[in-house]
Formats: sequence, C-alpha cells, structure tokens
Amino acid sequence: MGTTTPPRTLAEALRARGDESLAGLLRARPDLLNPVPNDITQLATRAGTRASVVRALEHLDRFALQTAEALAVAPDPAPYATLLSLLTGDGLDDGEQRDDVGAAVTAALPGALATLREQALVWGEDERLRLVRTARELLAPSPQHPSPTGLGPTVAEATAGMSPGRLQEILVASGLPATHDPVSAVAALSSLFTDRTRMAELLDTAPVEALSVLDRLVWGPPYGEVTPNPTPPVKWLRDRGLLLPVSTRTVVLPREAALHLRAGRAHRVPEPVPPVVAAATERDPQAVDRAAAGQAFTALSTVEELLKLWNGGGPTILRAGGLSVRELKRVAAALEVTEPIAAFWVELAYAAGLLASDGESDERYAPTPAYDEWLDLPAQDRWTHLATAWLPATRVPGLVGGQDAKGRALSALGPELDRSAAPDVRRRVLSLFAELPPGTAPDPETLLRRLRWERPLRGSAPSAEGTDLRSRLALWTLNEAELLGITGRGALSSQTRALLNEGEEAAAALLAPLLPEPLDHVLLQADLTAVAPGPLERPLAETLSVLADVESKGGATVYRFTPGSVRRALDAGQAAADLHAFLAAHSRTPVPQPLSYLIDDVARRHGHLRIGAASAYVRCDDEAVLNEILADRRSTGLRLRRLAPTVLASQADPGSLLEALREMGYAPAAESAEGDVLITRAGARRTPPRTPPTPVPEGPPTPDETLLGAAVRAIRAGDTAATVVRKEPAEGATGAHASGSLPRTTSAETLATVQAAAMTGTAVWIGYVNAEGAASQRVIAPVRVEGGFVTAYDHTADEVRTFALHRITGVAELAEDGEG
Repeated sequence: MGTTTPPRTLAEALRARGDESLAGLLRARPDLLNPVPNDITQLATRAGTRASVVRALEHLDRFALQTAEALAVAPDPAPYATLLSLLTGDGLDDGEQRDDVGAAVTAALPGALATLREQALVWGEDERLRLVRTARELLAPSPQHPSPTGLGPTVAEATAGMSPGRLQEILVASGLPATHDPVSAVAALSSLFTDRTRMAELLDTAPVEALSVLDRLVWGPPYGEVTPNPTPPVKWLRDRGLLLPVSTRTVVLPREAALHLRAGRAHRVPEPVPPVVAAATERDPQAVDRAAAGQAFTALSTVEELLKLWNGGGPTILRAGGLSVRELKRVAAALEVTEPIAAFWVELAYAAGLLASDGESDERYAPTPAYDEWLDLPAQDRWTHLATAWLPATRVPGLVGGQDAKGRALSALGPELDRSAAPDVRRRVLSLFAELPPGTAPDPETLLRRLRWERPLRGSAPSAEGTDLRSRLALWTLNEAELLGITGRGALSSQTRALLNEGEEAAAALLAPLLPEPLDHVLLQADLTAVAPGPLERPLAETLSVLADVESKGGATVYRFTPGSVRRALDAGQAAADLHAFLAAHSRTPVPQPLSYLIDDVARRHGHLRIGAASAYVRCDDEAVLNEILADRRSTGLRLRRLAPTVLASQADPGSLLEALREMGYAPAAESAEGDVLITRAGARRTPPRTPPTPVPEGPPTPDETLLGAAVRAIRAGDTAATVVRKEPAEGATGAHASGSLPRTTSAETLATVQAAAMTGTAVWIGYVNAEGAASQRVIAPVRVEGGFVTAYDHTADEVRTFALHRITGVAELAEDGEG
C-alpha cells in the first residue's frame, strides 16, 4: 500500500501506524494484549469486539465521547467538516450557540479525534472518518436503545418498508412532487428536511400545537405514543413526515428534522473543556499539615485500640463471612464512633494486614503477627503503612449496611465489598486536590462534576446500589481521607503530597516533627484516676492499660483504677510491690493514699480463693469464707457442695465460676492441675502469618514498556509472516499449494531448501506443526541445520528458535521485491 493510498479497513489503518502509535493503542487498551495478537489483522478484529469497545468507551472523557456519539449519527464515512458542524451547529439558530463554545469545540476537536484514533475507535483520513462498526452499533439510536444524543433514525431508516402510496401522500402533503420510486421519494423528503429555507417555510404553516409537540421530542427521546385517532396537530405532523410511524402506536421524529430544529447540533450542550474544580476555602498550609498530623495520630490510636479489643481473640465470623451487625455495634461503642466509621477502621486494619481470620474450626478474627511488627515502628512509619494500604484497596467500607444485587445485607469484612474502581477514584480525587494551591480545600460539587466529565459512561449511570458508584466512591474518599489524616481541614497535607510524589520515606520525614512526643509519666489524682497529658511511651501505656480502665479520651486520657482493674494486673503476674514501684516511678505527683490502700486490699484478697477443674472446685484455707459463699443466694446457680472443710465443688466450668465469684465481690485466682496460680497475660492470641487481601484489579493491568515493545515486535513479525509475498513454485512442482494454506514439500526438498537458506543467509517461509498439533506459518532465517533440527531466527516470534525437521510441512522461498 502506497503512502498516499487511504486505508480501506481498520487493519490497514493500524498497519500504517508506527511502532510508538501501536504501543500507545496497547497501552490505552491493555485488554488487547491478552493474549498477544498474532498479527495486525487479529489485533484489528479484537479491537472491534463488543466487550473491548465497551471498555474503551467507558474510559473516554465527556467530549471524546460526544465526538464518538456525533460520528455515530453522521453519515459513514463522514468528513471532518460534517463532524465539526454536528458539534458546533450551523450557526443559524438565532444566536443560541455562543461563539466562545464554538471556538472551544473547534480547538478541542482535533485532540478528541486523536484520542479516538489512538484507541482504534475511529480510523480513516479527515475526509473519510469512520467510527468502528461496534461503537456505531452501541451509540446509534434504536427504539430499544435510544442514542445518547437523543436523535432518532434517519428518514431512510424510518420509512424502510413503508408503502409507495403512503410515501406519495407524504410528498404531496409536504408540497413535493409525487414520484412512484420509493428511493426518490425518500431522497426528496430527506432533502426537504435538510434544506434550511424550505424547512422553515414548511414549519411556518404548522399549527402552534404541532410546534409544541416537536419541542417535546427535539432533544429526545424522539419517540412518542399516538392514539388510533390522533389529535389534529399530531395528524398534521404525521401527514408531512415530520413524525414517522414505528409501530401502530409509536411515532418517531426523523433525524434530519430534529437536526434542523436543533440548528444542526448533535448535543444540546457540547462540553469541550473539563469543569474547573473550584476552591471552597483557603487555609494556612501549616495549619492544614498540623490538623492532618493530629488526625493521623488519632487514626493510629484508633487502630491500636481496635486491635487491643481483639487481642485475646476477636468475634466469630458469620457463616456467609464477615462481621455481624451486633459485633460491629460493639466495636463502634468501644471506639466511641458511629457504625460506618467503625466499619472503615475495621476494613483499614484488614487491608493493612493487621487483622485476619485465625483459620480455626471456630473461626474468629484476631490480630496478625504483622500487628506486633507494626507496633514496633515509629508513629510516622505506622501512618505511611496505613495510608499506602488504603490507596490501592478495592474493598469499600461505605457499602457496609447496604444490600447486594440479590438483596442480601453487606457486612464489614464480608466477601462482597470489593469494587475495582475504588483505587482509580481515590487516586484521581487526590490528584485533583494536588492540582490546587497548598492549603486549598476544593468544593465537593465541582469535584464531582469534574469526575463525571472525565468518565461520563461510568460516572453518570445509576448503579444497582443507588446513585452512580463513582460519585459515591468520591464522597467516601473525602470522608476517609479526613479520618486517616490524608487531608486536614479539607485540604491536602504536605506529607500526603510527598507520599504521592516521592514515596513513604519523604512523607514520614515531613510527618515526624508534627506528631507529639510520647511521655514517660502520668499525673495520679486522689479520686483514683490518672491523667496522661499526651501520648504515652509504649511500655507505660501497655502496663497502665492493664492496671486501669480508660475513662475518657481526648487531648488528655483519663484512666480510672478499680478493684477489677487492679485484680487484672495481679492476674497478669504483677505483685503489689511491683504496682507500687511502677506508679511511684511514672507519676509526677505523689501516689495518693486511697490508691495504695486499693492495691493492698485487692492484693490481700487476691488468690485467697483458688479455682481449678473438677468440673470446677473452690479451695480456701479460711472455712468462714467458704461458708459465706455457700450461704449467699447468688451462688445457687453454681450448684456448689462441700467436699472438705476448705474445698467446694461446682458443676460450672472454671471460667464461669471465676466470673460468678468476681461478680459476687470476691477476688479468686485460677490454679493449674499442679496447684500453681495461673497467670493470664493479655495480647497472647495471634493468627498464623497472613498476607493482606489482594485488591481486585479493574481489567488488565497497564503493561510496562518492555512488554509493549516485545508485543509490538511480535505483532509486526506475525504480520510480516502473514502478508509476506511468497514465490510460487514452478508449474507441476510437488510443493504447489493453495494461497493461504501451509506449504507442502517433500522431506528431501525441505532439507535442501533450508540448508541452502542457511548457507546464503536468506529467509524462507515454512509451515510448522507443534507438539500439540497446532499448525502455523512462519518466516525464518536458518542459521544451522544438523541432527534433524533447524536453528533459525523466527521473524514471527522475533527470537532464535529450534524447529524439528519432521514437523515442517513444507518450505517456500520468499518473492523478491517487485515479484508477486
């Protein structure tokens, strides 16, 4: 094909492209690479399949899609001027089409057309633009699938099958000369509707009510229902072909008439320029960074508190998977947040690999070993770990509490929360934040409009879950980013900008100075409370959380000491002297006397009663204490009986017996079969090593440059093998073969030809059948022939390969330039 010959097919258009252009197509549409096409023809065929075209259309921006929609209703092929007119109008619409919009469309159209060409949705020269057939079928109007432009079928399409007599009646009513040729009649009617002057004269004679009917149909949908006895205005329109019948009760406004009424525009409002994301507020960037750092620290504390709740083993997993509503409410109450926010923290810990199922028969959630490693990291590194787990996660906590397509409730940690579009939306939202000056918070409504412009097919269609999913994902992203400290006071923080552009180390370096330094002391008070005026060092915080209960959180954390909390510390192996020394070492105020008395009193009674397994027994050296327990009516349910003066037996299990006696005000201790006190330590339960959940990808991943280069070379080589000119064998030769079939030669001829090619360094064409029986045609340059094998450079695969001689069906020489 000469350089000036216009392409006749999409395959020819792709074949004329350069390697970089082909790589751009495969980069924009990675689904075409799986598997790598054998040649250009197969690439073009795959690019025209319905699934691939739908995926490509879904990734177009608003104006590129409007351009494709205009081509779908334009003649095929369409000149560039016709396409431009469909987008700007003919300029005769009483000034409705503003000059600035027309100029913007004129400036943006070459770029939109280049995008469609790059993605192989449009091909051909500017004077013969063609939309690929599948895209035309998807975007063209039909009664079942109205066109996005709101235009109906052409006069020729709407009158197909109409009787010649009816066509003559329409011509006469419209003031056109009658003709018995249906083709001429359709052409005459189309010519009338596309003639601005004659069409205006015809509409000047229309009743006012008829014009009102046209106004309702002009911007779509173009279909309307009529009764067997239509009103005079409808009858007037139907008699003149301005409404054409689709069925006995349905009429349609033909495309040519609608375009006249629209002044030639395919769309009511072309949108060549993306909407600007407006600024809602402007704040001091340093204040934004401090606010984001404060929220980041809160996020770390919240995740740590959540996993401490499940340190000894978390809630059981539902049979269908996930967390029950009751357990989610418990988490929300413990964290003092709403249930949707609790679901976010649970899902974030799961996405970061800090939480997983333990895999036991009675399956429960528990922290993973990675949680302990995470706790040992500096605070800034723990935050970057959470942020980098959130960005690519496809699980969507915002869906929790809703229903799936089958009406089943969606639960936290459940199996139906993955949405592959989530990472793309998060990244795009944050990139739009980053385009604003530091400290600037965007207006959410303009942000959503921008997202809908960038992905109109995926952003404007309501989903089964309610409004369009991408908009909901964007709103959830705004809320989650604020909770996690990605943003502060609605604006993107400097540490997040560094995380997106430079990586985790740069973000951690910016965040570290903004986080509070952990303290090594508390303030003890006489009301049995301790005040932590800031975050505590980990050993201090862990010991204090066992010795006291958190009463309130905020800028300062208040801990309360109770008999139960002191007993909990004694159960963990601490002695009273250890607790006194701990408090004296870490309090900036003297240890209050009531607290010392509380510790001594609980320690004196701790372990006085011993409980072990019989089913269970109670042992105490003081008979009076056992008599007191037996006399207490609250012990009736334990079914206690005396075995010895110092031993009681119970039919309850040891754990239940422990809890019951503690509720009665005693401080029993569990003991082993050997009589030793059992020490219970918190935080001992961990799952086996678990990997974080893998995000569900949105279609094939974007190929890297190495893969693109190899794929382009393979396609070019395959195309060479498929289109190369072969030298026809002499008449009557044994190697004669039909065009396009595998060459056939005898074993001797095959051996002689490849040996000669190896000596001269020329390429030959072979037919080859591999071990699986698959036949293929290849162009090879033999290098060595020995031992029944041919070592050759395979132009089709672009690599050196070895071929078994007995699997070569035949060989043929390639034609010289100019032959064939």
